[in-house]
Amino acid sequence: MNTVLKSAVAAAAMALAAQAMAQVTFYEHDNFQGRTFTTARQVSNFNDSGFNDRASAVVVLGGPWEVCEHSAFGGRCTVLRAGQYPSLTAMGLNDRISSVRPMSRDARVDDSRYAPAATPAYDNRRRKDERLYDADVTSVRAVLGTPGQRCWVEREQVATEQRDNRVPGALIGAVLGGVLGHQVGGGSGRDIATVGGAVAGAVVGAKVGRGDAQDAQTRDVQRCTGEAGGARPGYWDVTYHFRGEDHRVQMTTAPGATVKVNRRGEPRI
Repeated sequence: MNTVLKSAVAAAAMALAAQAMAQVTFYEHDNFQGRTFTTARQVSNFNDSGFNDRASAVVVLGGPWEVCEHSAFGGRCTVLRAGQYPSLTAMGLNDRISSVRPMSRDARVDDSRYAPAATPAYDNRRRKDERLYDADVTSVRAVLGTPGQRCWVEREQVATEQRDNRVPGALIGAVLGGVLGHQVGGGSGRDIATVGGAVAGAVVGAKVGRGDAQDAQTRDVQRCTGEAGGARPGYWDVTYHFRGEDHRVQMTTAPGATVKVNRRGEPRI
């Protein structure tokens, strides 16, 4: 095989690999809330998925993707580059998407068809043959999408006779969802995404041995100020510990007592 042909084959293989990693997730409400619909292939009619004219936020991995107002890629179409789009309202697409398809990275697209620049999205999908581990969640804070009541959690120690109590799951409860950002330790390196808003905290208690018949166990005590605004969380700010390091991650849903990570402590689903 000559050099030119080898280069062409390699380029085609890379293009196929990139397209295979492309994925888009639609959310029913702004700020990645509500039901979701995820696809890695074109969908010519959202009616088939029950998500027609329901998308209000999008996370694009790989990309770019073209979204259209009507089925079969009709009506006004917009190209979304990789990243997070917490609201589709500003671009006139809220509850108006009916079809979607991936596009080649080198496709020629008029600049007017591109959506505004997106916030970078963290790709937490498991890589091929990647080994995963359980990392203990140490704290969780729900960040409200709109200003309202500001709450926090203080820890106090209480005595307990039960030596075999396990660390409870996050008080907010739920399952590991989309990851908005990730950083190690105090933030050197990668900065995580910030949505903003008031903070409602929940800390996962950790058992501390006292060496006698009783153990000291932390208890979560919530304090609040201001007026209750009834706002729902925009995201969850989560800290977990893995192999001697603290990691901080922002998720679209709250975690349980552990999160899945790779050998470097990066979150995965």
